[in-house]
Amino acid sequence: MNLLVDLIVWLIIGGIAGWLAGVVVRGAGFGVLGDIVVGIIGGIIGGFLLGALFGVGGGIIWSFIASFVGAVILILIVRLITRGRTTSTI
Repeated sequence: MNLLVDLIVWLIIGGIAGWLAGVVVRGAGFGVLGDIVVGIIGGIIGGFLLGALFGVGGGIIWSFIASFVGAVILILIVRLITRGRTTSTI
C-alpha cells in the first residue's frame, strides 16, 4: 500500500513540476499532458543527476526540485533538437 501512495505522490509532484517548467521555459511547452509527462521523465532524470552530483535525495521538496530541474533540462534539450524543424500539413 505504501508503494502505491509513493507512486501517486511522485506522479503529482512530477506533473506539477512539469507544468511549472512549461511555464518557465516559455514557448517550449508541450501542452498540459505533455508537460506532465515531461515532469515525470524530468523527475527521473533530475533525481538521478542531482543525486549523483550532490549525493542527497528523498523528501517531497527534494523530489520537486529534482523534477523541476530535470523537466527544464529536458524541455531545453528537446527545443534544441527540434529547433530547425517545422510542421507542414498536406
